[in-house]
Amino acid sequence: MGFFDKLKQGLQRTKQLLFTDVRDIFRSGEILGESQLEQFEGRLIRTDMGVAASSLIVGELREKYLGRTVVVDELWGSIKDTVKGLLKGTNGTVWDPDQPLSPLRFAETNPTVILVTGVNGTGKTTSIAKLAKLLTTSGKKVMLAAGDTFRAAAVEQLTMWSQRLGCEIVTRPSGTDPASVAFAGCEEALKAGVDVLIIDTAGRLHNQANLMKELEKIRRVIDKKIPGAPHECLLVIDATTGQNGLNQAQHFGEAAQCTGIVLAKLDGTAKGGVTVAIRQQMGIPVKYVGVGEQIDDLQLFNADNFVSALFDQPS
Repeated sequence: MGFFDKLKQGLQRTKQLLFTDVRDIFRSGEILGESQLEQFEGRLIRTDMGVAASSLIVGELREKYLGRTVVVDELWGSIKDTVKGLLKGTNGTVWDPDQPLSPLRFAETNPTVILVTGVNGTGKTTSIAKLAKLLTTSGKKVMLAAGDTFRAAAVEQLTMWSQRLGCEIVTRPSGTDPASVAFAGCEEALKAGVDVLIIDTAGRLHNQANLMKELEKIRRVIDKKIPGAPHECLLVIDATTGQNGLNQAQHFGEAAQCTGIVLAKLDGTAKGGVTVAIRQQMGIPVKYVGVGEQIDDLQLFNADNFVSALFDQPS
């Protein structure tokens, strides 16, 4: 199954929620009224697209088509164009199948340092492994640093993945200061001459101020050893959490200065609309999406493919 087919399959529950009775809302030949628009806005909000994005999408329809005879294809064309615009923003990623790493900003001089953060249970460690696989497949030499020292299982899981992928890994005993692990990772990456260092951090809740300060400390330590690093800070969000994921993004984005989102567990959720809400409200691009449990099931986010998978009308 190709990436686009996996994406369509992953968004199936969201699409089912979106299109349930929607063909009774928009009927060709009828006059489009306020009642239909309000019903459709409610449908969008139920996918966790958020009130702001949903209102904007419906506002475009209201301006163009209110009081006019419904032409279904025109309506859906307008909806898709509006959502694509929201997703791409000013920092939208242009899809290039020959450059699967294009969303990442690489350092002019190795190593490129990628900091990965997120709440426990979001799929953070697995997402790191998937990203490492994508990088190594593209010819990059990758090293991992297991900075989630407060959860022994996280270090063990990342070590297992490093062995499977053939990546070097830097670990320290349980309870070690995560900033010191990050520093050691930078030292080892410089010595080994790797292309990319991916640093894991402890999963945490966004309302724990002391741990937010810890993230800031980790950034300072990394920058001291490798000026300008981290070059990317990716926030892993569980798509199934919906709007709560947006709250995570807002708090983590401030503390860790996140440059992009990895939206994990997009397969099987009815809340795929949160992708639009994140991009529209945060201005942080979704760079990768997880569409399955296999190591190869991380793909570059593409707004055009996402909109087609979600909004193309079911036959």
